[in-house]
Amino acid sequence: MSTINKKTGKVYLVGAGPGDPGLITVKGAECLKAADVVVYDRLSSPQLLALAPHTAELVFMGKEPETPGGFQQQINETLSKAALEGKTVVRLKGGDPFVFGRGGEEVDTLITAGVPYEVVPGIT
Repeated sequence: MSTINKKTGKVYLVGAGPGDPGLITVKGAECLKAADVVVYDRLSSPQLLALAPHTAELVFMGKEPETPGGFQQQINETLSKAALEGKTVVRLKGGDPFVFGRGGEEVDTLITAGVPYEVVPGIT
């Protein structure tokens, strides 16, 4: 039986900045332009989402105070699954991925799944 060697994609945890689309980093904008999948939250500007290719899958995963427990696990699984399918994934987070965010948990999940990742800091 032959095994198909699929290429694993990569996840970029990108800080979207404080809400002004002009404050995203150049690297963050480049990641969006190359994305196959963008997983974003409620703080992400529609102008930033427009940087993604028209073929990119946009996945809203925004949490509210009343969001049930376990939702972060769904986000983690979405990131890992898409990258393991060979896709370039951008996790677009308001501000910086690690300031008031769950970037650490997302990175832990990616490491456990063997998914390459890169953190692109954002202005908080």
